[in-house]
Amino acid sequence: MFDWEDLRYFSTFAQTGSLASAAKKLGVDHATVARRIASLEASVNLRLVDRRPRAYILTKDGVQVAIYAEQMSESAHSLVRFSGAGQGVVEGDVIIAAPHVFMGNLIAPNIGSFYKEYPRIRLSLTGTKERLSLARREADITLGMVRPVESAVVTRRLGQVNFTLYGSADYLASGQELNIIAYDNSVTETPQQSWLIKHCAGRPVVFFSNDLRIQAITAAGHAGIALLPDYLAKEYDLVPVQPGGPVLTQDIWMSVHKDVRHASHISPVTDFLIRCIEPTYGL
Repeated sequence: MFDWEDLRYFSTFAQTGSLASAAKKLGVDHATVARRIASLEASVNLRLVDRRPRAYILTKDGVQVAIYAEQMSESAHSLVRFSGAGQGVVEGDVIIAAPHVFMGNLIAPNIGSFYKEYPRIRLSLTGTKERLSLARREADITLGMVRPVESAVVTRRLGQVNFTLYGSADYLASGQELNIIAYDNSVTETPQQSWLIKHCAGRPVVFFSNDLRIQAITAAGHAGIALLPDYLAKEYDLVPVQPGGPVLTQDIWMSVHKDVRHASHISPVTDFLIRCIEPTYGL
């Protein structure tokens, strides 16, 4: 019988695609990941990876074992969700994953009031642009502007956010050519980037960032104009480049795994998130 920890390390490697990425996610060094993979290969008597000079590549057997490992991981997480869903005490850890600007502007200011009502629920806010897996319990609840397609996930549309071009009042009044503050290459396939290409083609780009708050701060410093959500523009006293002009509208989606959506420590948090977002951006 193989060591379950060996399988977990191998599964993480298969998900992340490299020893370094797996090691970072697991909080170990890459040599430990390599040792665990070798141990699993010896246990199952299969060669799971091709060891190349700069990378490990999954073999055909490795791909199949990675599928089994993912299925076993999901079953383990289902057991955890099942065992916790029926507990009556309102306590526990809840991981919320959402874009950074959601965290800072819509959620974090209200956490104090949440803890007054539920002091034994510990929230962890993970700001990320990546889609974390609810099935693997990388997060318990996710918020985002793209509807997840993961199976066994329940989604709810909480509202809509409007994006338009903003700049500082001084910059817009200067009469100079308007420079663009754009997204970098890490977020090329997004509705925001497509909108910018459509509406701002030909304008000079002065600055790149994949962080909306950094873009807003740069615009407030009179460097150019940026495509921003209205709540972030308001925070930095930015004004629309063209009032009543073209707007990009994006939905806000909340998602939770169906096995835990009614759990005693999860449902208060989903209700809390609804209260954070719907008063301002509800449909």
